[in-house]
Amino acid sequence: MPNDVRSPGSSPRHRRTSNVPEWRSRGVNVIRGALIGTVETVPGVSGGTVALVVGVYETIITSAGHFLSGLRLAVADIPRGRGRSRAAVEFGRVNWSVLAPLLIGMFAALVIMARLIEGWVEDNPVQSRALFFGLVLASLWVPFSRAVHASRVTSAAASPDAGGAPDEAAEIRSGAQPGWRWRDTGLAVAAAALAFVVVSLPPGHVDPAPLVILAAAALAVSALVLPGLSGSFILLTFGLYEETLSAVNDRDFGYLGLFMLGAAIGLASFVKLLQWLLEQRRKLTLVLLTGVMAGCLRALWPWQEADRALQAPGDHLGAAVGFAVLGFGVVLVFLIAEHRWTASRTE
Repeated sequence: MPNDVRSPGSSPRHRRTSNVPEWRSRGVNVIRGALIGTVETVPGVSGGTVALVVGVYETIITSAGHFLSGLRLAVADIPRGRGRSRAAVEFGRVNWSVLAPLLIGMFAALVIMARLIEGWVEDNPVQSRALFFGLVLASLWVPFSRAVHASRVTSAAASPDAGGAPDEAAEIRSGAQPGWRWRDTGLAVAAAALAFVVVSLPPGHVDPAPLVILAAAALAVSALVLPGLSGSFILLTFGLYEETLSAVNDRDFGYLGLFMLGAAIGLASFVKLLQWLLEQRRKLTLVLLTGVMAGCLRALWPWQEADRALQAPGDHLGAAVGFAVLGFGVVLVFLIAEHRWTASRTE
């Protein structure tokens, strides 16, 4: 969601100037980043889910895509004496006023909160999974509701001043059919089934060969930006979660170098793909994200064994229900707060 939130069909003459002080807006984005960074340390929970809930997911993806394009153009143009103009244009399209506070909040949360959250998750696995199950379940409303109102037009048909959101006239001209249709339901179910299978894979342990590290890092960082799927969960599936943590603690720069290279490859390819999909096939992307998040709920079922085999509800049933309701309620509060924050910025 762009920083200056606009509804589909908005135009310059309908847009209102935000009366919210810039420092307050940046402070809110620091808090958003802290929430994203906190949950990203928990295997099975995606920071992308929280980014969707707090309304910055699309801004992160599009800004990251422009940043990567700027890096690519800088590497290609500067050594050849072509200057930095093309790269500067892409860097200028990055929403730094949102991205910088988000990154500050994320890193602060990783340093301050990660150890506390990790300890609580390890000591209370049923309650913690129930909490995040409720959180992700409520979060399904975000991509679903946006898909309902999205149209199937490309960014070329969108109003150039509306942040890529298609205007009503473009929707009529293109014959767009907003709303959730049977075809969308089928696509969401297929995406959910695929995600369900992926998160059902038992944890493994593979030899940390260079190609394995590269592949695991590329997939993990792709999952990092995909709502519903956790990068930590992918590393657990490969059996490299503890290996990676040990490499960080032991300063194993050989391992970390390979991991960062794989992460860069995955980030460069997957983020650009997501950026293109959000700009060109926004409704389809939101439909698939809804399905992926629904399928990934399987990873957060409170009662499961070490090999991820599901069990019937058992120990701590009352506490699990309570934490699930709490997680669901927390998301509702954030959605209401986000709605009011958006309204305050456009009054």
